[in-house]
Amino acid sequence: MNDTVKKLLIEQVNKEFYSAYLYLGMANYYIDNDLDGFGNWYNIQAQEERDHALLFIKYLQNNSVPVPLEAIERPDQSYASPIEPLQKGLEHERYVTSLIHNIYDAAYSIKDFRTMQFLDWFVKEQGEEETNADSLIKKYRLYGDDPKSLYLLNQELAGRVYTAPSLTL
Repeated sequence: MNDTVKKLLIEQVNKEFYSAYLYLGMANYYIDNDLDGFGNWYNIQAQEERDHALLFIKYLQNNSVPVPLEAIERPDQSYASPIEPLQKGLEHERYVTSLIHNIYDAAYSIKDFRTMQFLDWFVKEQGEEETNADSLIKKYRLYGDDPKSLYLLNQELAGRVYTAPSLTL
């Protein structure tokens, strides 16, 4: 495997674990503020990000690349209002999309078709992640100022269940 692609993939492992850590912090914020449904939504986001990290690890291991684990940076967990984590979540998903695109670009430049095929799933996944995060912001803006509507949105988010990624390596 090309050194640049290998380095970017290994770095992505840490970024995915950071994403999980970030979303756990957001879940804690919502749970601490009696919005357990929002907390559930972000706990599931954290599970997804952890699984993404494990998929990157497995891909690297399948290509005989050792995967050193680095320290995970502590995310900022102070929020001024309930919409702020949602906004930061969308901003973070856009950042992760840029990271995936950067790895894809590096693989494309050297015609590493196997890595590109592996990343295809993540490109699609990031599109879904950004859409979901944006939709959540729109719903909050629509309902968040009305306590009864916020309660219903919180209940909707409490119904989200975890589904493991369907990517096979």
